Amino acid sequence: MSTKIYVRERNKTEVGDQKPRFRVVAITGDRTKVRFDASHFRKTELETIVSDVGAELIYLEPMTGEECGKRHNSD
Repeated sequence: MSTKIYVRERNKTEVGDQKPRFRVVAITGDRTKVRFDASHFRKTELETIVSDVGAELIYLEPMTGEECGKRHNSD
């Protein structure tokens, strides 16, 4: 099974900020290949890590303002 790294854009960054824009949400597959010491990354940092370990990088779609914060009832 190949390693997949799921990332999403952070909410608290603006265009032109000098902060990392992406947050690692989940890792699947062979986790012994990848270990992160930080939780926020720049796109170039993620692409370098992915190319070095042979993983696949998956960008998650952001939620709309209406979906954000809602609880889902299982009824």
